[in-house]
Amino acid sequence: MVRARRRASGFLKDFQDFALKGNVVDLAIAVIIGGAFGKIVTSFVEDVVMPLINPLVSLAGKDWRTITVGPGIALGKFLGSIVDFVIIALVLFVAIQALQKFKKKEEVAAEPPPPDPNLVAQERLTGALDRLTQTLESRNPQFEKD
Repeated sequence: MVRARRRASGFLKDFQDFALKGNVVDLAIAVIIGGAFGKIVTSFVEDVVMPLINPLVSLAGKDWRTITVGPGIALGKFLGSIVDFVIIALVLFVAIQALQKFKKKEEVAAEPPPPDPNLVAQERLTGALDRLTQTLESRNPQFEKD
């Protein structure tokens, strides 16, 4: 009984650690926002874009949503889905490009400027002289500073 309880609490703790990680929470938020964005784009396509395209696409006075080819092949709905996809893909492309530019600027600002080669050489020489002085003083106590 105690062993089963430990196993269950270990499982719950592992699940809690997994579920509360930043990546999982960010992914959940992205899915929710993506679903809402998909509805907005679908509404935009159905209510704004397709009514403008409808006169070009209409066949024999039919609405773009009712265009079918043969029995059961809803070409109009498919066309609306394609327009949805193109709009979402375009928005994602623009958003990713903007993020990449922002990250590049952030990386450039975060990198420290390269050190002056003369300064680095001077520091190395100073360190070498200090070590040499310590070595000589340890071997010859008579040369120690007063």
